[in-house]
Amino acid sequence: MSDHMSIEAFLSPVNLREIAGDESYKPNQIGSSIDLHEEFFPDLELTDVVLVGCGEQRGNGILGAPSTAPDSIRRHFYSLFFWHEGIRIADIGDIRQGASYTDTVAALRTVTAALIEEGKTVIILGGSHDLTMAQYGAYAAQKTVIEASIVDAVIDLDMESPFANDHFLMEMLTGEPNYIRHYNHIGFQSYLVHPGMLQTLDKLKFDFYRVGHVKEDMEQIEPAIRSSQLFSFDINAIAHAYAPANQLTPNGFNGEEACILMQYAGMSTAVNTIGIYGYDVKKDRDELTAKQIGHMLWYALDGIHRRKREAALTDKDSFNEYQMIFSEITTTFYQSKKTGRWWMQLPGNELVPCSYKDYLLASQDEIPDRWFRAQQR
Repeated sequence: MSDHMSIEAFLSPVNLREIAGDESYKPNQIGSSIDLHEEFFPDLELTDVVLVGCGEQRGNGILGAPSTAPDSIRRHFYSLFFWHEGIRIADIGDIRQGASYTDTVAALRTVTAALIEEGKTVIILGGSHDLTMAQYGAYAAQKTVIEASIVDAVIDLDMESPFANDHFLMEMLTGEPNYIRHYNHIGFQSYLVHPGMLQTLDKLKFDFYRVGHVKEDMEQIEPAIRSSQLFSFDINAIAHAYAPANQLTPNGFNGEEACILMQYAGMSTAVNTIGIYGYDVKKDRDELTAKQIGHMLWYALDGIHRRKREAALTDKDSFNEYQMIFSEITTTFYQSKKTGRWWMQLPGNELVPCSYKDYLLASQDEIPDRWFRAQQR
């Protein structure tokens, strides 16, 4: 990577001895396959996926040293077995905590922007959820218009709170200049959300999915994630039984569902930043939440491995085409011969991700809600 020296200044190396102790990793474990920033900064030229930690939590009102969450996650992620040959992973260490909260956010934004500019998929190990603003800022710095998907039990639009962790979405979604083309909020729990927040998102033509609806049919959420560039996951969306560090609510996604959502993010050819936030080591039990996040990272890699098999939409020979008319509208649905995923064509010829269910609705002369919402935007 040509400018690695410029981002290295923002980073502290990984202390592998502190993470793994005296244990050594087996040849086929991730810890022995990953390029680590220890004594020397890794050469990222051929790297596909870059991990970066950021324990900043002042945005959640927690002062003092940064969280050790990234290292707790690494401990369990590194011990998993590596099944995905052909994917090169690097861990470039942790963002150094700045003198102020904004200094840390600026450093994470700079590092993330440099990595995505080089074509890397960046996975951020947080830190409080407001660090999503640094993730978004990496695109804003490049004036890149994006779609974003956030998994969270609550909607962080609480302007009465003094903490950025509770209201960062307001700046992200309405700040000027703005680079959010579309936003999906996934997994909110109704009893934790003021109805007015949903009305705000609806007025902005954004989409939001209650946790129960997502759990009923997980495949229906995949197209929303597929079209996003930014994917952010707050662990408070995972039920306490599967992530004991989540002490906000006992309900939410189970461990397998959280892994599936991460796999969807990895499968997307658009997603190039993934952030996992809200993990408080002090609230965990037997590091079960760290283990859960480690498994989620493994599934993100699995999705990236599958992503490499998907054909470009311009390769028409790799897709089945289905032309149809519904409600006097002529359109074409495309199904990938390689992965089975679906896209539908809007009147302006733009192709948007959809599901098999959307295709079935159109074949029954019904307008799929996903088509209608996309057309509204």
